[in-house]
Amino acid sequence: MTITIDPVATAGLVAREIRTGERDGAPTKIAVARRAYATDRADLWEAVTSPERIRRWFLPVTGDLAVGGRYQLEGNAGGTVERCTAPDGFAVTWEFGGSVSWLSVTLAPAEDGTVLELVHEAVVPQELWDQYGPGATGVGWDLGLMGLGLHVADPATPLDPQVAEAWTLSPDGVAFARLAATGWADAAVADGDDPVAARAAAERTVAFYTTVPEA
Repeated sequence: MTITIDPVATAGLVAREIRTGERDGAPTKIAVARRAYATDRADLWEAVTSPERIRRWFLPVTGDLAVGGRYQLEGNAGGTVERCTAPDGFAVTWEFGGSVSWLSVTLAPAEDGTVLELVHEAVVPQELWDQYGPGATGVGWDLGLMGLGLHVADPATPLDPQVAEAWTLSPDGVAFARLAATGWADAAVADGDDPVAARAAAERTVAFYTTVPEA
């Protein structure tokens, strides 16, 4: 499978929002991403909850995908399923790198398909926010939502991880990352962040996602 998309149009499919919240007395940052898909809720629900389909556009997942069960994404986050109501949505803990955050996905019917809303709430160290802003995880979610879009358009063809990685480093991939990071910076500014600092953090995020690690 090759990835052929318009980075400007595809990045523009996602509406982004940042909110400042609180959980158990600790301040949190809440990233909200919304995108419409040209399929019905039943199909999109299966795409985001079926292990066989999740691996075709995101990562292999194992575990018990029922309320109270534990899941694990290969080489990435794991956690506990806290809510699962087909085809409305689900909520899980997102445990990665020794930290715990909270993720929910909601599916709502729309005129031409289904709108997916992803909400990711985390306690973010100030130094990390200053360095990368919301794009640190936001660009990753944008890439995931892009992969889901490719899957909905062609469910039979899995997204090759090597192809996806190569695309991320291509001119189109860099353009997509910059547009997504800028969108997240704009959302942070709307929530009260300093515009100059937010855009500088966005550029550091772009470099993080599009720079080849040294051997």
